[in-house]
Parts: sequence; structure tokens; C-alpha cells
Amino acid sequence: MFDALADRLESTWKKLRGQDKISQSNIQEALREVRRALLEADVNLVVVKEFIREVESKAQGAEVVKGVRPDQQFIKIVHEELVNVMGETNVPLVQAETAPTVVLMAGLQGTGKTTATAKLALHLRKLERSCLMVATDVYRPAAIDQLKTLGQQINVPVFELGSDANPVEIARQGVEHAKAEGIDTVIIDTAGRLQIDQDMMAELAQVKRTVQPHETLLVVDAMTGQEAANLTSTFHEQIGISGAILTKLDGDSRGGAALSVRRISGAPIKFVGVGEKVEALQPFYPDRMASRILGMGDVLTLVEKAQEEFDLADAEKMQEKILSAKFDFTDFLKQLRLLKNMGSLGGIMKMIPGMNKISNDQLEKGQSQLKRCEAMIKSMTKQERTNPDLLASSPSRRRRIANGSGYKEKDVSKLVSDFQKMRNMMQQMGQGNFPGMPGGGGMFDGMGGNPMAAGNPAAPGWRGYPGGASRGKKKGKKDKKKKGFGTL
Repeated sequence: MFDALADRLESTWKKLRGQDKISQSNIQEALREVRRALLEADVNLVVVKEFIREVESKAQGAEVVKGVRPDQQFIKIVHEELVNVMGETNVPLVQAETAPTVVLMAGLQGTGKTTATAKLALHLRKLERSCLMVATDVYRPAAIDQLKTLGQQINVPVFELGSDANPVEIARQGVEHAKAEGIDTVIIDTAGRLQIDQDMMAELAQVKRTVQPHETLLVVDAMTGQEAANLTSTFHEQIGISGAILTKLDGDSRGGAALSVRRISGAPIKFVGVGEKVEALQPFYPDRMASRILGMGDVLTLVEKAQEEFDLADAEKMQEKILSAKFDFTDFLKQLRLLKNMGSLGGIMKMIPGMNKISNDQLEKGQSQLKRCEAMIKSMTKQERTNPDLLASSPSRRRRIANGSGYKEKDVSKLVSDFQKMRNMMQQMGQGNFPGMPGGGGMFDGMGGNPMAAGNPAAPGWRGYPGGASRGKKKGKKDKKKKGFGTL
């Protein structure tokens, strides 16, 4: 998502570096590059023209701040305009004063609407809101069965009357059932339709008139590109929508729909789908998305993901073990599993400022290396996991683990050696020292070495990347006191 756009914009900033100030002459080439980048990302042409006009106006009128380079100032202006185009602030889902809150899901065929319904239900369940999903898609074979299967997976009930019932009546009875059961939110999954299918559009309008939803969300496939904004506008004119859910942002889509939907249709993007798993739905924050596009990461979303998986008490215990060098292979394995639950390694790394420079090949190698580590740790006995020093002094134990995991003894030896180095480094960090690990640390092979190592250009805060200069020892000591998210 947005990789090509981010790379093109990065090359634009480089052309401004070394300039004394932003001027009419040096900004024109930068604006041309930004225009090309946005068009290649499938941003709507009208939005691109307005965007460039606004950026040019703000850049030429910007006051030069002492100590701030022209490229940094230009990035700030582009960031602010990206946020402005996408809607400035997150627009949360409405919650009605009297239950149930009714959410009507609409969209074209094949946009992932049924899956998005289940994702939204799970998201609301995590917010401790009870949900009922209503299956009104009587046209697509197995659509009702799909929703029922997803409902069982996330433990959310599904109301259905079979494939022979009228969709309008199913929706009406579903809402009545929710009222009787005291359910907080009803999510109605409707049939996918075509813009040109006036009968289906009329049916959707009738469903809306009957149930009077508090939210009408249009599910939009990000891979539809420029057409996504026009599609949203059409549905808004004919049906009236209150927001959109953008799906498949994790794929090869260019992401331009995220920059077009709000400006063209006036409807805010409320959620984005970032994976096939039912947990892969995130509230849409324009400022965070702008930071990702510009390669600045998204630390807030990363922390929120971590908070969903990590127990605060466990995190504090783990932090104490790390700082006292008592962190063992059992703890490391637990951390790996929690990391998996947060999503793909690539998705997580790109949320860390400065780590967007890691290539997909490096990420794949890093993912593969973590799997190797997990396989070798699983071949250890409980005693060996809790006391890694046993392995350092016993070649026979390392050979047994190598045979059990399918790797070579030298691989196990390297894992043990790198683990001890990492543990020593963490202990020194706890004492206020920030040493660098060798760049080719085995557990970080393929990812440019240890991402936190001194001298690694991909390290967070490394000079030259958004996020700026590296931190001093005094700041490091202050960070040490923070608990809850230091165990990764």
C-alpha cells in the first residue's frame, strides 16, 4: 500500500535538499513530481489539480523558519494538505441514544462487503458493544452461509430467514429481533449490486427507508482506483451514505482511493481493511495515513495494536526480565507469537518511523529467519528454554535441537550466540547505555542487521529520515521509565 507513491515522493524531497529556501523556480519541479506520483497512485484527477494548487499556494507563502531545510518545510506542507484532503479527523461510528444502532452495509459485487460486515462486528465487540448481523443477500449463492460461518468464528449471532424471503422483510424483522433481545448494534449485510442495476438500487433504498439506519456505509474496493471516488459519489446521490469502508489496502492497490473519496463524494472514510483476517479492520485516521504515505510511520496505530495483544501486567514483568538479563527463550517465543497476532512483519515494520526503507525482500528474509528461530526454540526442552546457558556449553544439546528442527548445528549455535548478545545489549540499555549489536545479527539477518543498532541507516531516529536526530543518553533514561510497550 502506497509504496510506489512513498518512493516517488521521497525522490522529490531529495531534489529540494541543498536548496537555501523554497522559491518559485525550485518548487515547480517538485510539484511536477508530486503530481505524477499522485496520478500514478490512481488519485482522482480533480483531486490532484486541487491538491497541487493548494500546496503551491501554501509553499510560496510559507515563511522560512530558521534551522528548517526547504525539503522539510515542503514535506510539512504536503503532509498538512494530505490530511486536509482525506478529512482532517477520524469520524467514529455513530452510537444511537436508544438501542439498537442500525448500520446498513452497501457496495458493489465483489468488494468484500460480507467480510467487512463481520470485521465491523468484531471491532464493535472489542469495544464491548453487543452486535447482531442480518443476512439479506438472498441472491448470491452461499452468501448467508458465509455470514453464518463468520458469525460463528467471531461469536456474533446472525439473523436470517433463508434465501426465499424478501430482503426488506428480513431487514425489518432483524431490527425488531435486536430490539427484543436488547442488542446494541445491528449490522445489515445487503446484496452486492451494480450502479446500472436500478432495480437493485431501488431495493436498497427501500431497505433504508424501512429500517431507518443511523449509518449507511459503502464498502469500496481500493483496487478500483480513480473510479472509487466516483462510485462513492453515485451511491451517495442515489442512496445517501454516511461514510465508507475502504477494503484491500494491504494488497497491490495504489491507494489513490484513500485520497479521493472524501474530496469527491463528501463522505468520510470511517474504516480501512488491511488484510483478509477478520481482525484486519482499522479506524481511519487521516493524519496517520498521511504519515504512512510520507514514510514517517504510524506509531500510534502500532501502539494500539500492541495494547490489544499485550497484557500490561505481563508487559511490566517482561520488561523487568529484560532489564535484569533474565529474558529467556520461553519469553522470546511468547513475544514472537504476540508479534504474529499483531499482523505481518512488513506491516508492523512500516509503522515504525524510518523503517520504510526496508525492502520487501529483506522483510521476507526477516520473516523467514523468525520462523527458523521459532522452529529451533520449539525443539528445545523446557529446561533449555529457561536456561539458555545450558546450550552455550553443550554441543550435544545443540546437535539434538538441530536434528529436531531440521536445521544445522551451526544455525542453533548462531541463535544461542545472538540471543546472548541481544540479552546483554538489553541489560546495558536498561543501565542507560545504548550499544550497537553487530550489523549481521542472526536473528535480524535479511533486515539490514539489528534495526536498533548504532550506525544502521534504517534505525528509527537516524539522521536524514523523518523523525530526525538520534536521542541522547538522558532521553534514553527517561524512556526507560515508561512501561507497557518496551518488550518488543
